[in-house]
This record gives sequence, structure tokens and C-alpha cells, in this order.
Amino acid sequence: MTWKQWVNGDVLQAADQNAVSVQTINRFADATARDAAITSPTEGQFVYLTGTDALQFYDGAAWTATSLTADITGITTAANSSMAGGATSGSPTLTVDVNNTTAATAVAADYVLISDTSDSNATKRALISDITALAGDITGVTAGTNISGGGTSGTVTVNLAIDAAVEAGSDGAGVDVTLHSTTAGDYAMYDASAAKWILEGTNAATVLDVTDGNVVIADGALSVSGVITATGGVTGNVTGTAATVTGAAQTAITSVGTLSALDVTGALTAGSLVAPLAFNAQTGTTYTFVLADAGKMVTFANAGAQTVTVPPNSSVAFAVGTQIILQGILAGVVTLVAGAGVTVNSKDAALAIDGQWAAVTLVKTASDTWSLIGALA
Repeated sequence: MTWKQWVNGDVLQAADQNAVSVQTINRFADATARDAAITSPTEGQFVYLTGTDALQFYDGAAWTATSLTADITGITTAANSSMAGGATSGSPTLTVDVNNTTAATAVAADYVLISDTSDSNATKRALISDITALAGDITGVTAGTNISGGGTSGTVTVNLAIDAAVEAGSDGAGVDVTLHSTTAGDYAMYDASAAKWILEGTNAATVLDVTDGNVVIADGALSVSGVITATGGVTGNVTGTAATVTGAAQTAITSVGTLSALDVTGALTAGSLVAPLAFNAQTGTTYTFVLADAGKMVTFANAGAQTVTVPPNSSVAFAVGTQIILQGILAGVVTLVAGAGVTVNSKDAALAIDGQWAAVTLVKTASDTWSLIGALA
């Protein structure tokens, strides 16, 4: 029988009543009573067996128990169940409660619940190892050499703090280092490939200012294409290979201090070379010239006769042009003697100084040849 809407005055036929019986839930004591009463069940027909409190329906082939019979009498949230709420009647509510959960130390293989935004916020589980991988594995930032700051949580800050030796590159694998100034184009750079410092500054500006201390060049040469200005003077000793001052620099030399030797080629302007005469005072009766006597005045003070020997070049290598002044300051006669292979040329071959306070000059004119001029006797 199909669904029928009854109205007043409709006649109830037997077939109609039978159809109604099929669509209602009939009660029987047990299955035997059910089968005796319903010999031709209709698919979808329900019965209730009071003996076992079972609700059954006919699926077209057999009677089947249904789970539609509710047996839940209450919802209780147990301790450490991660749930809260519940009730024994009505419409109970359940919520997730993390405080109603046993505490544990999480490991990478554990799971947590997530809301998957890529799948309509569906609740899913995720490995802790996957979550930590998304966050990175840095647990702290420690400030090393020439760095300050750092930390183990939150947003940390590090700063450059030069308080120890700094290396740029490594031994045999250097890199260029450039220091820029506030003026465009001015800089100081260490050129690693050329192994040199380059100071680039504005014309007339000071690019290297040593306010105190010394500048030492242990090896190599100092080459200057511009002008060297020494406002404080140049003092101290300069050693090494002899150098020649040429060009306009010659006229700019005003003082050279004490020199052990100075070779000058060409004419000197009168008064341009001032060299106070050094003395060698002798008081004995014999003396042989030494290299240190070059350019000096050797005095002889003895009441008796004195003999002075001019040594050969093989013994004492005076430079050609060397001058030595001799003076007798007492009454004793001073006489020069030529050493082996030495020739002393003088007027009338005289080799003695002419008395007390008389003086002569000895000039080397060749390797073993000298000229003697002055007050001779």
C-alpha cells in the first residue's frame, strides 16, 4: 500500500488495514510468535520482540536485528582522557581538554593534532619531527671572535665588535681589503695579488699621518715621485748602499750632519760646503798614517826628531785626492818617509817641515804617488 491521506467519510477496507499493519511496529514475545503471526513478511517491515528487547526488520530475505535501539545511558569523561563535558541525559557536550591529559616528554616519533588548512581545516595528526623540521634546528646563536650579542631564544641580535686579531683570507690565499672614506674616490686598499697597500686621496690631502712612532722599511726601497717635506727635520743614521743626489735636489740640501765620507763630482759654490777640520794630535817620535787621517790635520808635538811614514796603497788605501795637513808645534824636526813603493814629490825633494809652527799639505795624486807642498826645509 502506498501512502494514503485519510479524510472523514473514507471507507476502511481490509486491504487498507492489512497495509497499515505492515507499516507499524508489531510486538511479539519472541521469534516463534513473530513467524506464526507473519507468514509472508514485507521488505522493510519492523517488529519488536519483548522477550529480548530486540528491534528487527525484514530485509527481503530474513529478519535482521537493528542497532537503532539506543543503549547509551550517559557520557562520562574519564581522568586523563583529554576530554571535558558529558552528561547522563539530554544533549551532552564534549570538548577537548589538554589539562585533563597525562603529562609526557615529547619525542620526534610522537603525534599531535593539527587543523589542516589545505584540507578544509580537517583535523589530522602530524609527527613532531615534521613540525620541528618546519621550524629549523638552530637552538642558539653564540657570539664568536669579534662578534657580540647572540642568545638561545627569541629574536637575537649580533654585532661586529673588533677586539681580537682579524684575518682576511688565509696564508697563500689572500683577498683584497678596502677601507672607504667619506669622500668619494678616496680609499685605502690592500691589494692581495700585488701584496701592497694603496692609499688613494684627494690632491694636497694627507692620506698617511704618523703622529707618533716610527716608520721602518726593513727591506726594499722607498720610491717617491712627488715631493718629500720634512717639517720636523730628518735625523738619525741612514745605512746601506750609497746613493747619489742629482738634479734640483742638490741645491735643496742644507745640512747633512756628520759624514764619514762624501764624494762630490763637479764644482762647489764657494761657501756651499762647510766641513770643520778634524785633528789627530801625535806626541811620539814615529807615526804611520792611517785611513782615518784623510782630510784631517795631524799635529806633532815632540822636542826630539819625528819620523812620519806614508804607507803604500796596499796597506792603507787612501782615495786619490786625499789631503792630509801636517804641522810641527814643537822644536823637534818632523820628516816624512815614503813607504815601500811610494813616491812623495816635493820642491827640491825636501821632506822635512821647516821648524816649529810650520805646516805642509800631503795630497794623493795616484795609487802610490803623493805631492808634498808647504813650508819645507
